[in-house]
Amino acid sequence: MTALRKYWRRGWLSGLFCGLMLSSTVLAADDNTATLPGVTVGQLVRLPQIASVYVHSRPIDVWLPEGYSSSQRYAVLYMHDGQMLFDARTTWNGQSWQVAETAQQLQQQGQVRPFIVVGIHNIGAARHSEYFPQQPFLSLPEAVQQQLYQLERAPGVPLFAGAVYSDNYLRFLVTELKPYIDQHFATDPAREATFIMGSSMGGLISWYAQSRYPQVFGGAAALSTHWPGTFSVENNPIPQAFLSYLEQQLPAAGQHKWYFDYGDQTLDALYPPLQQEVDRLFRRKGFSAPLWHSELFAGTDHSEQAWAARLATPLRFLLAKPTQEQN
Repeated sequence: MTALRKYWRRGWLSGLFCGLMLSSTVLAADDNTATLPGVTVGQLVRLPQIASVYVHSRPIDVWLPEGYSSSQRYAVLYMHDGQMLFDARTTWNGQSWQVAETAQQLQQQGQVRPFIVVGIHNIGAARHSEYFPQQPFLSLPEAVQQQLYQLERAPGVPLFAGAVYSDNYLRFLVTELKPYIDQHFATDPAREATFIMGSSMGGLISWYAQSRYPQVFGGAAALSTHWPGTFSVENNPIPQAFLSYLEQQLPAAGQHKWYFDYGDQTLDALYPPLQQEVDRLFRRKGFSAPLWHSELFAGTDHSEQAWAARLATPLRFLLAKPTQEQN
């Protein structure tokens, strides 16, 4: 048994981290039958089912701020794990990001530009296959890839539901979903007004999206990024695969916004040394404020409650009003 599998099989580790990792994972229907979350401010719209040639269909919810008007142009924030964003009454763990409340407050206070939020539901068991950055995965030796595919999140439940297909997930976002959003809502379709955000595995797919489509996304926010890829840090080649990919594929500094954060409790306890390696890479490549930000939120854990508490920070970073020179 390899070191990777030995580490995963340790009961205390897999039991603790598997439960935590599910904080953003809930089985979602492949159609629009999932309950529409409620919001206390603004309006939440469930999109008609979008047929995709790349991924299974899933619910997609669009939040519109108070006073939304077709005569105005709005920036767009695409967020993963859409079923966890708005309403704790409809989530499996009774927690949510409270996106509507924070987004509305920041807009009313003039701290950010007007924007809408597109919440893309995950489809549960396929979340790891859909969010794991595909090119770094394919850079791993074939034997390592096969070992990863054999890992289980619980007895009899594979961590990966099938082959990694995050490139197709991003094709869906960029070539199918974004055109639909831009056609049916009052958006500014420019790169400088298009942003992407997620946490944990959603953090991985967010930075990966911007590195794969720098012409589409103007900013990415990755909260509690799951740099280990699995639940192991011992003899784990995945973080280095991510670093090598970023070393080669990171767009040049000065054109995009990059936000990272991390806690130091529960699953987030694995992240500080890994995020600090990523931070060193970004600094070495010339990234700095105000377009790059990485922050430790000491004492915080791996949960929607923690991400909700600090959501205003990445929103202000990504969606700050353009300067006069940028207009």
